[in-house]
Amino acid sequence: MRMISTLIRFSRRQLHTIVSRDIIKPSSPTPTHLKTYNLSMFDILVMNTFTPIVSFYPNTTTYASFHDKTLDLKKSLSQTLTKYYPFAGRLPKTAPTYVDCNDHGADFLEASIDSTLSDFLQKSQHEDLNQLFPHGLVWYESNKNYHDQSDSHVSPLAVQVNRFECGGLAVAVSLSHKIGDASSLIRFLNDWAKVTQSSSCSIEPHFISFKHANINFPGVSTEGSKECVTRSFTFSNKRLNDLKHKVITMSIESGQAITNPTRVEVLTWLLYKCAVGLDSFKPAGIDLLANIRRTMLEPIPENSIGNFVVLIEVDTKNENEMQPGYFISEIKKKKRELGGLKDLETACGHYLNKLSNGEIEDHQRRFDADAAYMCSSMCRYGLYEIDFGWGKPMKVTMGGYLGINTFVLMDTANGDGIEALVCLEKQDMDRFQSNSEVQAFC
Repeated sequence: MRMISTLIRFSRRQLHTIVSRDIIKPSSPTPTHLKTYNLSMFDILVMNTFTPIVSFYPNTTTYASFHDKTLDLKKSLSQTLTKYYPFAGRLPKTAPTYVDCNDHGADFLEASIDSTLSDFLQKSQHEDLNQLFPHGLVWYESNKNYHDQSDSHVSPLAVQVNRFECGGLAVAVSLSHKIGDASSLIRFLNDWAKVTQSSSCSIEPHFISFKHANINFPGVSTEGSKECVTRSFTFSNKRLNDLKHKVITMSIESGQAITNPTRVEVLTWLLYKCAVGLDSFKPAGIDLLANIRRTMLEPIPENSIGNFVVLIEVDTKNENEMQPGYFISEIKKKKRELGGLKDLETACGHYLNKLSNGEIEDHQRRFDADAAYMCSSMCRYGLYEIDFGWGKPMKVTMGGYLGINTFVLMDTANGDGIEALVCLEKQDMDRFQSNSEVQAFC
């Protein structure tokens, strides 16, 4: 009964109180020649949302008080923004193609949470994470929730530092997807953490300001009215190795033998197969986000900030194409095709050609038929290296509504597996959680 009442408490109450609001500006002004940062084609084409990542830290004796911690965070953020100068600028709210790097600063909020950290992590649901983020800037509702609706521009970066009753902290950061992908946000968090530990450390993010692009492609509408929920599933490396063995055996038996499938590939197949298979088979498709920074023949630095991802599409038109041999072979083939791209200009042309060939319309039709899926992997991105001087985080995750039929893969805290965030329609989630194949490897 006590557990039930606690869960009801989390689901029905506002757990946070904002105790302060501030604007953190760069400690040094941005040079005149860097005042306008032009977005790339990839930036322009992504949805105009905010990416939300939160990291949790237990209470330590490193600082005498919460106030001292936040003072250090503000100071180090100010220093970090001199290198991440577009993050401290202003972005047009509608159809942005550039950032005005005017040093107006990033929003910084402090909040008090009516819960201990352990209670929150053990007894809350994914939806409770939204309270930890500034201004409700979590994915699809970002611009609707932005605190100043009268302003035609928005701050690309917002931070909320949350203090729990036990002294533990949650650092929640929302970054406009228009100026950076998940890799960019995680690199920023790690750089900010390094500066907090040592103000003299060197950080060198790589920004590429593109020629002004005039691109007008309709986006895919993903704001359906269906009630969706997100739940977390953890797969140990031992279970993933068992899954690899099963996949290899199945591929040999089907005459579509594959060798050396990765953890991410086999887990993507399992999640997709089980989600699509909740009902009788229907043609469907999945988009996988692929980081192209290092895969091109002329790669760009790994510390490049922006949206340097393209979609790998795999369609399953019949049950044979749902077999792991075919499915994973298609992923590998399309990854090899990306590796043949010469440079960013070639990658842009490749992507525009795909969009011109009606792929947006095809994707919209799949989405409308509830047959469009998405998978993004943040494994090996350094999520659990974000150490502000209080030790590494005990938990890092994404907040908000991820989008219907979406899977997000992340390393576990101990590095011994993969955590999958799965967002499905509520009635589908109930069946997915009890799926025997999911349970066998989870």
